[in-house]
Amino acid sequence: MPRPPKNHTSRLPLTRERALQVAVQLADQGGLEALTMRKLAQTLGVEAMSLYHHIPGKEDILDGMVEQIFADMAWQESDPGWKGTMRNRAYRMREVLLLHPWATALMVSRSRPGAMTLRHLNDTLGCLRAGGFSVALAAHALSLLDSYIYGFVMQEVQLPFQNEAEKDQMVTGVLQHMPADVYPHFVELTLQQVVQPGYRYGSEFDYGIELLLDSLELQLQAEMEKQT
Repeated sequence: MPRPPKNHTSRLPLTRERALQVAVQLADQGGLEALTMRKLAQTLGVEAMSLYHHIPGKEDILDGMVEQIFADMAWQESDPGWKGTMRNRAYRMREVLLLHPWATALMVSRSRPGAMTLRHLNDTLGCLRAGGFSVALAAHALSLLDSYIYGFVMQEVQLPFQNEAEKDQMVTGVLQHMPADVYPHFVELTLQQVVQPGYRYGSEFDYGIELLLDSLELQLQAEMEKQT
């Protein structure tokens, strides 16, 4: 009787890096709840005990996954200065987080930041400080920008539609149960904004990040004026 073909993954050497890559893939496919040490070992084609030789436990897996996400979020420096760089950073972060919907909540919950996490934060602060921000204003800027980026993505990935057809179907259903005389402003917003051709919720990110960057620029100018 012929032997069943071996899983291709079982021929690959087991390393921590490979285990983390597969863990990210499992989370992408089914969320963090789909990620267990047993499932990870099974997908890697190894026994659970073999996995523990490379990964102490699930907490180490989660920390490593966060490190991978931060590594992927590296952004390009930009001219002119801090504003363009922070814009590039914001869009790169959003791009990566949308690819991994489980990542945002996990990233802000970890208590043991790794080298990639610390480098990301250090480089961000370094860019702001080089742009003239005081330590206090750089801290405000980092908190403000990250709160907006993470918050927007968390809301974006929870939207009950993924394309124009699904959006139109949802809006039609909502409007059927939304009397215009009771909710006039919401109906107005829906009809004049949401259902218009070409509207996409993601464009709100563009508006918001420019508003934040312009506001930080005004704060920076005010701070510099006080020093002169």
